[in-house]
Amino acid sequence: MNKYGRQAMSHWEKTDPERYQAIPDKQAFFTELGEQAEQEIDLRADALAGPDRPGEGTLQKVGRLNMARFVAEEQVLRELILIEPARQENEESEEGPPDLSTDVMRAIDEALQEEDETEQG
Repeated sequence: MNKYGRQAMSHWEKTDPERYQAIPDKQAFFTELGEQAEQEIDLRADALAGPDRPGEGTLQKVGRLNMARFVAEEQVLRELILIEPARQENEESEEGPPDLSTDVMRAIDEALQEEDETEQG
C-alpha cells in the first residue's frame, strides 16, 4: 500500500468510522484507492507542468514541476482521499461546507510525517 492508501485508510477511519468498518477487505480497497490516486496525480501533474520552456533554468523547471505536482496532489486528495465526516441526524443542514484547505493541509502534513517515519525507520 502506498502513502495515499495509508493516508486514506487513516483519514477514513477517523472521519467516518461506520463507512470504514463497512469495507470488507480494507487492505485491498485502500491499496487500490492509493494506486488510483497516485496514477491520477502523475497524469495531472504532467498535464499541469506542460512541456519544458525555452530558456528555462534548472531551478525554474524544478519549481514548475513541484508546483504542478502540489496542485495535482491537492486536487486528487480532495476528490478521492479526503471524505467528509458522517453527518449526525441532529446536525443542522444550514451548516456551511467543510474547510477543505485545512483538511488538505492536515492530510499532506500527516502523509509527509508518515513518509519521513518510513524513510527513517
